Order: sequence, then C-alpha cells, then structure tokens
Amino acid sequence: MQVNGTLMNYYFHCKRQCYLHGIRLNLEDNSESVKIGKALHEEKEMKMADSEIEIGNVKLDGLTSKYLVEIKKSDADVEASKWQILLYLKILKNKGVIREGKLEFVEKNKQAKNIVYVSLSEENEKQLDDYINEIEDLLLRDEVPVVLNKPTCKKCAYYEYCYI
Repeated sequence: MQVNGTLMNYYFHCKRQCYLHGIRLNLEDNSESVKIGKALHEEKEMKMADSEIEIGNVKLDGLTSKYLVEIKKSDADVEASKWQILLYLKILKNKGVIREGKLEFVEKNKQAKNIVYVSLSEENEKQLDDYINEIEDLLLRDEVPVVLNKPTCKKCAYYEYCYI
C-alpha cells in the first residue's frame, strides 16, 4: 500500500492504528469521532468552491493559489497533522505545484490559535522520506504492533479491536 495522509497521521498517533489501517482493517465507519470529522469536512465543502481534490492516493481538503488547506476537527495532535500536510506538499511539489500548508482546526484545545502554517523545507522533506520508509516497513511486518494503553485509546476507532 502506498503511504497516504491517513497512514502518515496514524503513524504519529499509534503504530498499531497505522498498521491495522494499512492492512485494510477499517473500523472507522463505527467511530463517532470519524463521523464528526467527516461531517465537518462536508460542511466546509459546501462553503468552499476549491474543496477536496483527489491526487493519486490522497485527498486534499482545499487548494488555493497560495495554500494547501487541511481541516482538522481538533488540535489534539498537531504534530501528526503537520506531517500529513507535509506529505501532501511533497506530492504537490513532485507534480510541479509549490504551495505553503495551512492547517485549520475547528476546535482548539491545545493551541493558542486555530490556524497553523507549514512549509516544506529540505530538512523536513528528508525526515518525511524517513517516515515514509518506516511506515512502509511497518506495513510489511507479520506482527501487529503492541497496544499503547494511553487515555487517547478510548477515542480511537480501533479501541474495540485492541481492548475487547
């Protein structure tokens, strides 16, 4: 499976979640958090003419003349969101389209602001390549990664798989 934004995001949340999603075990249809996120995207789509663009195996929330826009329900994991949008920026760059990244958080809990700007530098592009290789290696393993046992696990779409 080719690394997409969801896998990149999940890699930072939980290697187990990334692995399970990567081997196509989809439990997200039962997740209330995922349903809320999809509803927020649909609402935003109705307001934006330049909403959701599909390029290969990724879906971009929005693309303007200046920004690649990614919309997130909350700022619970800014680092994961940052690397997801960096992946998208690299995919665009490889197609000859250069943009800056703009993360928009509907709910802000940890950040002082609800917009974070991201740029694809040479340094983070090299780190991104390392993460892509790590994810590809993870998906080739025969064993499911261990359960994290963190409070955030209770909100995960894979909670029942891991604990019940």
